Amino acid sequence: MTNTEVRTGREILRIALRRNRGAMTAGTLLMGSYQAAETAVPILLGVIVEYALRGGRLSSLGLALLALGLVMATVSYSWRFGMRILQKANTTEAHRWRVAVADRGLQPVAREIDLKSGEVLTVATEDADQTADIIEVVPLLISSLVSVVITGVVLSVISVPLGVLVFAGTVGILGVLGVLSRRIGAKTQVQQAKVARAGAKVSDLIAGLRPLHGFGGSYAAFQAYREVSTEAKEQSIVVARVNGVYAGLSLALNSVLAAAVTLWAGLLTFRGDITVGQLVMVVGLAQFLIEPLKLFSEMPKYVMIARASAERMALVLAAPARMTPGVEEPDPDSGLELSSVTHGTLRDLTFSVEPGEFVAIAAYQPQAAAELVSVLSADVPPSSYEGVVRVGKHEIASLSIESLRTHLLVNPSHHEVFAGTLRKNVDPSGTSALVEEAVSAAMLTDVVALHSEGLDHVVRDRGANLSGGQRQRLSLARALAADPQVLVLHDPTTAVDAVTEQLIARNLAELRRGRTTVVITSSPALLDAADRVVVLDGGTVTSEGTHRDLLGRDSSYQLAVAR
Repeated sequence: MTNTEVRTGREILRIALRRNRGAMTAGTLLMGSYQAAETAVPILLGVIVEYALRGGRLSSLGLALLALGLVMATVSYSWRFGMRILQKANTTEAHRWRVAVADRGLQPVAREIDLKSGEVLTVATEDADQTADIIEVVPLLISSLVSVVITGVVLSVISVPLGVLVFAGTVGILGVLGVLSRRIGAKTQVQQAKVARAGAKVSDLIAGLRPLHGFGGSYAAFQAYREVSTEAKEQSIVVARVNGVYAGLSLALNSVLAAAVTLWAGLLTFRGDITVGQLVMVVGLAQFLIEPLKLFSEMPKYVMIARASAERMALVLAAPARMTPGVEEPDPDSGLELSSVTHGTLRDLTFSVEPGEFVAIAAYQPQAAAELVSVLSADVPPSSYEGVVRVGKHEIASLSIESLRTHLLVNPSHHEVFAGTLRKNVDPSGTSALVEEAVSAAMLTDVVALHSEGLDHVVRDRGANLSGGQRQRLSLARALAADPQVLVLHDPTTAVDAVTEQLIARNLAELRRGRTTVVITSSPALLDAADRVVVLDGGTVTSEGTHRDLLGRDSSYQLAVAR
């Protein structure tokens, strides 16, 4: 599904309906049969009563009872198989939209999505499910209409005013409830947005729980979440109140219509215009009519909810890409070059890294380091900054995103760890030939040795059973196991002790020999292990040389990196 195929919630609903038309047709026929059979039950009962009162033959009565049995079997099996088809289609369609949202979020080219990760999660779950409900709503709407039409036609045959009353009453009820359903749709859309924001807030809090505990910010964070959650609760109460009014009004109007039909039929029987058997038939149809009318009148509400969810999904699926990748590929021996790059605090930044060179970048300002990482990882599209970044002698803007990700890996300072095993975290794709070497180079061997399962030791969600240093070394091992042509590491050893840092620096230089490596760091061990150090101050290059050379001649460098 391309970005041009989905722009609005309406288009999402149309796509869902179009690709499930086979299942919906079969479901509609079966559910229509169910409703028709349900309608036939009071009709047959009326016929049986009429036969009994007129002293009809037992054979005719037996046939009527047999017909009633067949109708009841039709009711049972048509409902069973109809709902099976529709629910399977519903579940499958919800899965498709969940995959579509996940695919959009996981694409190599980032999207301009104005939603937090927790909100996207809600879109991929609740909104996908509610959008797919349209697959059941439409067949149920049609089948309910079938029962209303059959009831109205039968009553018209018995007495034209009764049929007119049913049709006119149904139109009036739907008109009243249609106005209310639009309000429900608007309120639900606001509720979904607020619930999603609350989910995003709690997701952020869980991710930052340790640092919050560290500086005593837990209570303030809890209060912030409580405010967001309270807004979501209040909006949910508003939606529940409107839904309650809708359900109550629907039931009341349907009951009034059924009562009016029943009373009118009683009057007609008293006047002798219809028989007792016909009265039984009318009363049965009037009582039966409440359920399909209720279902029929509730459908607009579910349509509005599905549309509101589809509109939220469109926010993700229709989000434009931050950049338009090219089609070229870097040269096999890939170097890295920045020419006059200006972005944020970076000012006319120019430096190059030769193929196979190990360069350390000492950025005096953390903001400059973070912005350099964003530029190199293509999180910032080339159109958003001045200057040029080249990988393997080709500008980033001209490279296909697949080749860029294959040749250039930027490992950020925040180390994400996923639930699974140590091995799955180091080698998610299961294709790396350097797992053991990467684990050893990142000094993760002590973690592996602690557990009898070794690399198959289970890691909890977000690495909750690992220390900060262990998570950082696991992230470093994953980057090394990927073995890209160009590897950029941002502060890979800030959470480890000095001895481990020395060992990692030596191992890194050894393992990456012949591969282009850039480390953005202030670690003396890593700076010393590099072939060359590039100093960034004020967002521009102010000095270059080896670590020891810079220590001997640059006092600012001494103050910045000496420990």
